[in-house]
Amino acid sequence: MRKRGHRITAQRETILQIFRDLPHGNHLSAEELHAKLLELGSNVSLATAYRTLKLLSSLGLLRELDFAEGHKHYELKQDTLPHQHIICIGCNMTLEFEDHFLEEAGQKIGARHNFEVIDAQFKIFGLCPTCREQKKPPLQAGSRPASETRKAASRSIGKTPT
Repeated sequence: MRKRGHRITAQRETILQIFRDLPHGNHLSAEELHAKLLELGSNVSLATAYRTLKLLSSLGLLRELDFAEGHKHYELKQDTLPHQHIICIGCNMTLEFEDHFLEEAGQKIGARHNFEVIDAQFKIFGLCPTCREQKKPPLQAGSRPASETRKAASRSIGKTPT
């Protein structure tokens, strides 16, 4: 952060630590991050949480994700573990999976158009087995608070062989 002219403040360090402490497969929205900060006794405003998330994303420390819920989610960017997401449109359950074919395809497409690929996000939307069985209708984007509907699974579920 310092190399790019930004101070490492206590708030920024606390936010990064919250993301470091998250179990694999968990993502936070600005509102969820803000709630965690309040639990820790911080008096950071929601607006500051949003600004800090944008800054940390622009610096490549966090990855900004859009799960079609009407707001963004964030995760710690770990270049050693590239992964993609499959999202249930019935309950918003999100699974992470790894597929090297998708990574290679993104690099090839970037090269074909003379782009240096920095990040690629591939999302699959569908219905999980439970929602299919219950014949649940798809959720409207942002129709329920993410904290009530989002579930995450570990990276090992849905891993594709290389």
